[in-house]
Amino acid sequence: MHPEGPTHSADVAAASWIRPRLATDFGTVGSVVPAGYPAYARLLHPVEDGERLRRWSDVAAETGRTVHPLVQWHRLVGAVDPRGASDGQGAGPPRVGELVPDHLAALLDVLAGHTGTPDDCWACVWEGYAWVAKVPGSIALLAFSDDGEPPVPEHGPPGFTAEQLAGPRLDHPDRSYLLLRGPLTSFRFIGDQVTADWFDPQSPNLWWPADRTWCVGTEIDFDSTLVAGSRALVDDLLAHPVLEALEVQPGDSLTWDADEVN
Repeated sequence: MHPEGPTHSADVAAASWIRPRLATDFGTVGSVVPAGYPAYARLLHPVEDGERLRRWSDVAAETGRTVHPLVQWHRLVGAVDPRGASDGQGAGPPRVGELVPDHLAALLDVLAGHTGTPDDCWACVWEGYAWVAKVPGSIALLAFSDDGEPPVPEHGPPGFTAEQLAGPRLDHPDRSYLLLRGPLTSFRFIGDQVTADWFDPQSPNLWWPADRTWCVGTEIDFDSTLVAGSRALVDDLLAHPVLEALEVQPGDSLTWDADEVN
């Protein structure tokens, strides 16, 4: 974990309000973020095309298909198999289970204006990420030396200590999370500190402020992020020049077969 990141918390009771408000039908908006908010938005993860980030609407303009609230990437690009479909030009698919750093930073900026407790926020990270509990001595990466010698393993520390990993987890249906607490700005620094100079960020999977004015969820199998909050928050997301947001409802399905338009 980056030194500027949030700190681990064993107080999983702080998240107990969420599960009773989650829908039991997996794949819906309401199974990721809790019910009871005035409005909901779906943020489409951008397509990484080299150094460039492309919107789904850009791809739709090329494929002749439509971006709509229940759009599925593989249908947008005309692929039969929903796994790993590209846009036909070598770009895509979008990241699954995480926001790219630029979009995470943009979302944090918007969210900060819609809570009275930006300095006291909670984040959940899925326990299954490789960086969370690296086995001591495992190879995180291979670095080639300048003199052409064989690759040298470089080791990064695990994201959580053994004591933290042995502590309580937040358990939701089919998912268990480690809990973090800190200012909203610190959420840019969750992830793998591979080396002193190499940090690989990971956006949280479930996060909210202490005043619960909004809740954000990035399900590990989804290529979009869901935001539950006020009408004003969702309107700001819909109008954002960087984020590609669509308004959705808690009962909307985002499963692979939900797109009946494309």
